[in-house]
Amino acid sequence: MEVMRILHMNKGNGETSYAKNSTAQSNIISQGRRVLDETLKKLMTSSSEISSFGIADLGCSSGPNSLLSISNIVDTIQNLCPDLHRPVPELRVSLNDLPSNDFNYIFASLPDFYDRLKKKENSNKAALGFQRGGGPCFVSAVPGSFYGRLFPRRSLHFVHSSSSLHWLSQVPCGEMNNEDGVVITTNLDNRGKIYISKTSPESAQKAYALQFQTDFSAFLRSRSEELVPGGRMVLSFLGRSSPDPTTEEACFQWEILAQALMSMANEGIIEEENIDAFNAPYYAASSEELKIAIEKEGSFSIDRLDISPVDWEGESISEKSYDIVRSKSESLASGRRVAKTIRAVVEPMLEPTFGQNVMDELFERYAKIVGEYLYVSSPRYALIIVSLVRMS
Repeated sequence: MEVMRILHMNKGNGETSYAKNSTAQSNIISQGRRVLDETLKKLMTSSSEISSFGIADLGCSSGPNSLLSISNIVDTIQNLCPDLHRPVPELRVSLNDLPSNDFNYIFASLPDFYDRLKKKENSNKAALGFQRGGGPCFVSAVPGSFYGRLFPRRSLHFVHSSSSLHWLSQVPCGEMNNEDGVVITTNLDNRGKIYISKTSPESAQKAYALQFQTDFSAFLRSRSEELVPGGRMVLSFLGRSSPDPTTEEACFQWEILAQALMSMANEGIIEEENIDAFNAPYYAASSEELKIAIEKEGSFSIDRLDISPVDWEGESISEKSYDIVRSKSESLASGRRVAKTIRAVVEPMLEPTFGQNVMDELFERYAKIVGEYLYVSSPRYALIIVSLVRMS
């Protein structure tokens, strides 16, 4: 699987597009707003006056969420500066994703983004009674993998990423010794599954964990070069609260998708061999795995690390609301929404293996299975939000 080519959300603005089906990711961005604001306040307070402020949003995707995070960051900086008795710096904003991302959708949205900034600036001037407005904001796109270098050395002050770092740079490989004792890489042995599960061999679980450690270490190493000393990052992504990588919160959405695929294979609609050959480039890491990678790389300290439960539509849940009973119709409707969200994300990965002509049938089955499961259970994701400081 060529991850650089196929890891992108459904493009455009159609009914199955990410632009139309990314409410869950928007909810996750909202969950991280408090940590974002807190981190930016610490950064601005601890730094001397900055005339040109470098910001990067990594894994920006396309659709309305692409500029939501940046709007939040810009708003927070513009609101902080008057309190700190500083002029608002010029803001250099870089939106990053893989080259296959639908950047055209983002570019078409920029005029409205700039109009909103201008209106807010004028409103602030009128309300505060002073003429010094916000500094100019320059937005650019930087295509490429965030598991390597993207920006010049020490050019960034703040890095943000939401709903992206659970995606790996590649599908993990299996390993075996040949007759001469040489270790060679092979396709992962994970038959009947598309991600690790309770029945996956231990070798598959280890391969996924190793790929995450390799990728996340490369991510940290690259950002350590690009951030100024004292610069900060806020990263939010799906992980897990348990040491066990096969817990429901870590993998059950993939388990249900594998069930839908297997049902089609049993009816001869798709080939079972294709299911055996497909593995998702995804990993839900634990907080301990994060800490190990961060400590080993050595350039960052953890300022804050939160793990929060969210439902499969990205909404925050409390223990009190966790066991609320849904009606069958509510569960099936939620299942359809979840299926649309998952389809907008994973369809480009599935099509090369299973074919575009089976996608409607696949996600109809997936929606039904999810809806029935939501009627009897209340599954959750574990949302990890971590704030990191670049050490001197």
